Amino acid sequence: MSERGTDAVAAGAKRAKTPTWLVAAISGVVGLFYAYAVWNAIGNLVATLGVFGDAGLTLNALGWFIWIFAAAFPILVWGAAFAIGHRRAAHELLLVMLTGLALVAVFWLNVVAYTTLNSASFLG
Repeated sequence: MSERGTDAVAAGAKRAKTPTWLVAAISGVVGLFYAYAVWNAIGNLVATLGVFGDAGLTLNALGWFIWIFAAAFPILVWGAAFAIGHRRAAHELLLVMLTGLALVAVFWLNVVAYTTLNSASFLG
């Protein structure tokens, strides 16, 4: 093995593992923001069912898919961000979690825009 390759292996072995409590703290605190997105999606599903139910309408399959996926998407992104970042340094885990949260925020804006402008398409 070359001298440069040996140095790279040694540098990787010397890096200290991020403490479990720090991984849990970062994942938990940022996870609260992900949980808020899930709570918001479920709240909007309940509100949508209430408003349109009073008018005698209900959601079709597309409407159910939109709101259920809007609730499941933040959970999936948090899981993916955790899987990518939990073995990395603490600052890298935080950056991955925040990047995932930004993805959830953009997705949520798309859901709100779609459901506001095209509400007739998901009513049955």
